[in-house]
Amino acid sequence: MERVSHMDSGSVVIEMKDIVKKFGDFTANDHISLTVHRGEVHAILGENGAGKSTLMNVLYGLYRPTSGQIFIEGKEVQIASPKHAIELGIGMVHQHFMLIAPFTVTENIILGVEPRKGIVVDKKTARERVVELSERYGMKVDPDAKIEDISVGMQQRVEILKVLYRGAKTLILDEPTASLTPQEIEELMEIIGNLTADGKSVILITHKLKEITASSDSCTIIRAGRYIRTVGVGQVNENELAAMMVGRDVSFKVEKKEQKAGEDALVIRELRAKDYRGVEILKGLNLHVRKGEIVGLAGVDGNGQTELVEILTGLKHAESGTVTMLGEDVCNRTPKEIFMKGISSIPADRQKHGRVLDISIEDNMILQHFDEEPFSRKGVLDRGKIRAHATELMEKFDVRPRGSEEKPAGTLSGGNQQKVIIAREVTNDKELLIAVNPTRGLDVGAIEFVHRYLVEQRNKGRAVLLVSFELDEIMNLSDRIEVIFDGQITGSVPGKDADEKELGLLMAGGKRHAG
Repeated sequence: MERVSHMDSGSVVIEMKDIVKKFGDFTANDHISLTVHRGEVHAILGENGAGKSTLMNVLYGLYRPTSGQIFIEGKEVQIASPKHAIELGIGMVHQHFMLIAPFTVTENIILGVEPRKGIVVDKKTARERVVELSERYGMKVDPDAKIEDISVGMQQRVEILKVLYRGAKTLILDEPTASLTPQEIEELMEIIGNLTADGKSVILITHKLKEITASSDSCTIIRAGRYIRTVGVGQVNENELAAMMVGRDVSFKVEKKEQKAGEDALVIRELRAKDYRGVEILKGLNLHVRKGEIVGLAGVDGNGQTELVEILTGLKHAESGTVTMLGEDVCNRTPKEIFMKGISSIPADRQKHGRVLDISIEDNMILQHFDEEPFSRKGVLDRGKIRAHATELMEKFDVRPRGSEEKPAGTLSGGNQQKVIIAREVTNDKELLIAVNPTRGLDVGAIEFVHRYLVEQRNKGRAVLLVSFELDEIMNLSDRIEVIFDGQITGSVPGKDADEKELGLLMAGGKRHAG
C-alpha cells in the first residue's frame, strides 16, 4: 500500500526536547527529542524495551519527565495527567485496550464525558455523534454492539473513536497492529490515511518495518533509551531501518538446512469441535506433525485455528475424533496431562494464558515445574536455584532489563514478556512445541532470535507446529505448510515450494492449480 502524505512540513504540532525519564537508577529515556508536524504519520521505532512507550507515556501525561521540555503548537507545557493531555488535543490508544466488555460501543466511547439532558444521559445525541465520527473516518463500527461480542480490530476502532470523541488532534497508537489480522491491518492503515487527510497527526509506536514503509512519513529511531536519528521514510529501506534500530545488520532469511523428518509425533484424525456459539468450527480435520520438522498452519483468522490449539493444549473439548502424541491418546485431557505427555506451547494470548503478570519473572520461568526438583524440595521452594535459572534464561534469551528477576512480569515491555514465555517453553524440552504467533509484538532482532530457536528445536529432532497469521513467517520457517479453511485442511505445500499467491488462494478457499 502506498502512503499518500498529508504532512504540512511548516506546521509543527508537537516538539519534545531533550526528554530524560529515570526510574530510580534506571534511565528509560536519555535525552530524546521528537518533532511532529500536522497531517503527519510519525513512527517511533525501537527494539522491545528501547523506551518508545515510556516516551509516549511522558507525552500523554502518565509520567512526568525527569528533565526536558514539551511544546504544543509552539507553547511550552507541563502535562500533568492524561486528562490534561486530552485537553491539549493529545489522545493515546494503548496496546492493551481499556474497554468495559458488557457495555456497548457507544457507552464505552462516551464514558466520563456523557452528554446530558438535565440529569439524564443523552444517549441519542451521543450515538449520533459516534455514527458521524465512525463514518467520517471509515471505521464501520456498530454503535449498539457490546464490546464482548466484537473482534479485536473493531475494539481498537472503538479506542480510536474514544479519543476522537474527546477532540484529539494528535493520536498516539501504541503497537496498534500487534493483535490484528492482515486484513484488519490494511483497514487500520486506511483509517490512519483518513485521519491525516483531515489534518490529524498520528504517532505510531512500532517495530514492524513493513508497516512503517507503508504508512509513515517520518521515523525517529530509539536504541537502548537513546535518540539515534530521524529519517524521511521514503529515503531509507527496511534493512537500513533494521540496522539503525538494533545497531547491527539483521538477516531476514532463516538459515535452515534440509533434513529428513522422523516418525509421527502428533496425529489428528477427523477432529470435530464447536465454537463458543455452539456452531461446528472444526469439521473433520486431519493433520500430522513429524519429529524433526516444522509444520506451518496457514489460514485467515476464524477458520478453526484457535479451537484446534485449545484442544491440543487442554483448554477445550472436542466433540469427536482422535488426537495422539507419540501414539498415546491426548484428546480431551487436562492441560497438565497433555504437558506431561510431551506437548508444550507458546500461546497466542500472552495476557490470558502465557504468564502471570503479578508474580515475579523468575517464578513465571518455572510455572509448570515449581513443585519439582531442583526448584523445590519437600514442598519448600529453593529461591537460589529459581533465581539462578531465571538469570541464565534472561541472559540466553536477551530479556531486558537484566537484574529484574524478582520484579513482577507485568513490569516488562510486551516483547520482553513474550521472550520470557519462549524461554520457558523452549527449555521445557518437550517432543512437540506448538508456537502460536510466536513473534507477534517482537522487533526484528528478537524475531530473528526466536526463529533461530524454533529451527534449533527442529534440528534436535523435536516436532514444531507453527500457527501464524504472518505468511512470511510461515513461508520462511516451515518444512511443510498446511492450509486451514472452514475447519478443514484444504491444501499441503512443501515449504521450499511455497508461493504467496497460491497460499493466499488456498487460504481463501480456492483450489490448487494442477501441477
